Amino acid sequence: MVSPILVRPVREQLEHDRIIRLLPARYRRRFEVGINPGIEQNAPVGTGLKALYPDAVMYAGDKGRKVLGIAEVETVESVNHLEAMSQWASLGRLKVPFHLYVPASAIDVARRMATDYQVLLTELWSYDNVGDQVRFTLIQRSADSSGPIGQRAALGKAARPAPSRVAAVARPGVSRVPAARPVKARPKAPAKSSARPAVKRVAPKRPAARAATARKATPRKTAKSSPRKAQKRR
Repeated sequence: MVSPILVRPVREQLEHDRIIRLLPARYRRRFEVGINPGIEQNAPVGTGLKALYPDAVMYAGDKGRKVLGIAEVETVESVNHLEAMSQWASLGRLKVPFHLYVPASAIDVARRMATDYQVLLTELWSYDNVGDQVRFTLIQRSADSSGPIGQRAALGKAARPAPSRVAAVARPGVSRVPAARPVKARPKAPAKSSARPAVKRVAPKRPAARAATARKATPRKTAKSSPRKAQKRR
C-alpha cells in the first residue's frame, strides 16, 4: 500500500514489491489472495471512497469473496510513527485478522509502535534475505487470534498467566491462609525406674481336700501294753 505520507527510495520500493509478490504462495492453501504492489489497486477492502488497498488481501474461496484477512509489508524507512498512526491504525480497525511484515532489524520498533497506538495485530512477521531467498519468521501472535473476529487483544499486552491451582488472589479483608489447628499436648509417659520393686514370696496354700486326704492316709499309732504293765494292773 503506497502511503500518502512517505515516498520510499527506489531500492526499498523494489524490495517492498518483491516481498508482496511472495505472499500469495504463503496463503494460497487457505485463501484466495489479491495483492496491490506499487501503485496498483487490484484488491480493495470496502467500496467507494472508503475502500482501502492493503498490500495483500485474503478472500474466501466461495462466490461471496468475503475478506478473511489483510497483510501489510513495511521496509526500514516506513516503520515510523506516521505510518503507524495513518496506516496500521486504520487497517487494525477493519475487524479482520491483520498481519504485519517488517524487516528483521525493525522488530522492536514495530512492536513498540503497535503497542503505543493500540494497533490490533493478529500476527507480526519479520523477513530477512538469506542469499537469494527470503526467510519469514513469526515474531508474535495474538493470544486469541483463533477466536471470533473483533475479540483480538492489542499487540504488546502481556499474556494472562495460567491460573494456579495452589496460589489464589487475595481479596481485601479476606485471608486465604488457613488457620493453624491447635495441637493437643500428649500426656507424658511416666518415667521408667531402673530399680525393680520388691516382690513378696508367699508359700502356696494346700487345698483343704488334699490336707484331709493326707490325714486319712496316715495310720495312727496304737499303744501296745507291755506284759509288765499288765501284771501291775492285776
